[in-house]
Amino acid sequence: MSTLDSLALTRIPPEDEALRAEVRAFLAEAIAELPAHIRARSWGGYSSELSRKLAARGWIGVTLPKEYGGGGRSAFTRYVLVEEFLACGAPVGSHWIADRQSAPLILKYGTEAQKQFYIPKVCRGEAFFCIGMSEPGSGSDLASVRTRATPNDQGFVLNGQKIWTTNAHHCQYMIALVRTSGSSEDRHKGLSQVIVDLSLPGVTVRPIEDLSGDRHFCEVFFDNVQLGPDALIGAEGQGWVQVTAELAFERSGPERLFSSIVLFDQWLQYVRTPQGRTESAQRLAGQVLTQLAPLRAMSVAIQDKLVRGESPIVEAALVKELGTTLEQMIPAAIADDLFAREAEDVPVELLMTLKYVTEASPSFSLRGGTRDILRGMIARGLGLR
Repeated sequence: MSTLDSLALTRIPPEDEALRAEVRAFLAEAIAELPAHIRARSWGGYSSELSRKLAARGWIGVTLPKEYGGGGRSAFTRYVLVEEFLACGAPVGSHWIADRQSAPLILKYGTEAQKQFYIPKVCRGEAFFCIGMSEPGSGSDLASVRTRATPNDQGFVLNGQKIWTTNAHHCQYMIALVRTSGSSEDRHKGLSQVIVDLSLPGVTVRPIEDLSGDRHFCEVFFDNVQLGPDALIGAEGQGWVQVTAELAFERSGPERLFSSIVLFDQWLQYVRTPQGRTESAQRLAGQVLTQLAPLRAMSVAIQDKLVRGESPIVEAALVKELGTTLEQMIPAAIADDLFAREAEDVPVELLMTLKYVTEASPSFSLRGGTRDILRGMIARGLGLR
């Protein structure tokens, strides 16, 4: 292989690229009435109705086996779908977690009964999952979690608390990282993953209102919740291995690059007009695009590794860290540009979108792992610590 061949970019296969036109046409009609400041919520937005429509077209669970109700297609097919959902700001948060990681996790580690029960519901847009990882006092230090599932003759008794649990108040199920043995001082030992039916007695879900007025983050309390023996996913005590593999899916996708993309596209439309065009705006557009292009190429390359069965944990952390830095830079830089102009020259809807993204942007470098945690992972992966 020549040096040039070894440096070639990973490309999405033509058969998957061909799906874009159909998805764009569908979404152009499905979300035509949503203004930009609402579409800017994208994968944080919630619409179970839209999720069911997407499921009816086979666009949820597209990579999962057909025998479980999935599409049986390539992970690149889902990548194309995700890019299109994010680019137009489709409110896909209801099924997002279930499709991105919960169903694939169950497929990889679950029993046959778990696969038969949960995965078809996900593919039909009937079962939504949330992630039970972070806890008060633990944050991104997942190895220190204290929520405990104590084995008993009926399965497990669950006690503890999770926080920053996206859309828990809209979900039927949670996949939680818990301790089934040992203590928080044992770090990775004794951690397991369990499926929690959020309708069970002893489960309390409380939404947390954020700076933007959204209520998608939640805290979830478990008070002597009785789980069956079939709640356990994979082997007991193997939760750390399972959850770190799961995070590669969570940290490397287009959602770590495109959280500000609706705002950026709306701003681009404005600066392309005679009224909005300035030399400084053109420079800013170039700065964003020259960062976005290589990050997107890295994200696609990681997808290729995942397709080949690899676990690119460090690479995914790098994309998440660099991607969220760009996502946070976009609203700050656009604010500098717009507020240097005469107020009456700037469209109100653009300002409303900027307001939302600015208020939401601090969370971009928190969700999925904080910046400090990710930089530590990257440093270890590079042999620097």
